[in-house]
Amino acid sequence: MYLTAIATGMRQSEILGLRWRDIDFITGRASVSQIYCRGDFKEPKTAKSRRAVDFPKRLLQELQHVREIQTESKRQLGPGYEDSDLVFCQRNGSPLHVRNVIRRDFEPLMRRAAVPRIRFHDLRHLHATFLLRAGTHPKVVSERLGHSRVGVTLDIYSHVVPGLQAQAAHQVDLFLGGLG
Repeated sequence: MYLTAIATGMRQSEILGLRWRDIDFITGRASVSQIYCRGDFKEPKTAKSRRAVDFPKRLLQELQHVREIQTESKRQLGPGYEDSDLVFCQRNGSPLHVRNVIRRDFEPLMRRAAVPRIRFHDLRHLHATFLLRAGTHPKVVSERLGHSRVGVTLDIYSHVVPGLQAQAAHQVDLFLGGLG
């Protein structure tokens, strides 16, 4: 679940609502078509939130492993397994409770990893920051995050790419130098 947040920038509610049928393991792409929030499955936050997100190969491999574990749980629990097709669920197939995910799993994991205290949502910020610093076009980052406009992404994250003004001035110098 945490790897999915870091590798895709999806919101926690989108990850909790992710179903196996939403993931195409051949194309490596997943559709964000529902969220799980406050005990209910709902439509995504905005029209732009309903989107396709390419998954890295490493994430797809890990999700195959998750699927194998779920298949074994289904076999062991038989009719006691609540098959809602969720990628991330309790051992019996029912949806995860956000509070339990954070308190019982995420916060202890962060303490064991000896990282500063962060929120689950910060994994989304990590994804965006990494992509922007790596030179990924802001429009692509915006699409991955499901922002309504690229301006939202730039307003939130432009500070993480230092030297944009200096880089722009350098590009103008190169252009002007080519004129003489």
